[in-house]
Amino acid sequence: MSREVTGRRGALWAITAGGLSAGVLDLLVACIQLGWDTPLLIAEGVLGPRAQHGGAGTWLLGVLLHFFIAFSVTAVYYAISRKLVLLITHPVLCGLFYGAAITWVMDAIVIPFSRIHAPGFDNYHDLLQGMFPHMVLVGLPVAFSVQRFGEPKRILVVRPDEIADERS
Repeated sequence: MSREVTGRRGALWAITAGGLSAGVLDLLVACIQLGWDTPLLIAEGVLGPRAQHGGAGTWLLGVLLHFFIAFSVTAVYYAISRKLVLLITHPVLCGLFYGAAITWVMDAIVIPFSRIHAPGFDNYHDLLQGMFPHMVLVGLPVAFSVQRFGEPKRILVVRPDEIADERS
């Protein structure tokens, strides 16, 4: 039995819902853990160390960069889900793995090549400690938003008895 989902659906809705929910949750937890200056740390990736002494404009730049990343990772998940239906049919498992992958990419690639010039994660304990919140607060909202609001994928399902009937 199929269920009908009412309301608007499409890439824009999925990316907006996923980017907003993941962005708000992640930024809120980061600010609670690291302090309300966290957007200055984010802006430091573009401006360098002088961002730590920035004012409201620098803080706002950090917030905008954070949401740019949140919307970008949601758009990537949505694009991949158009070809890999598993991302839609198993949002919990795929969302958790996607959140872990986001953490690894940020720590191993983005941060070391930013103007922060930090080496990324120092040890596996710090990596795992940062990975769990991203798995739950970024990966899952992104996956569920794409599943709920994305354009439905048409999947051809053929039962084995139908194949046998065609051969006879």
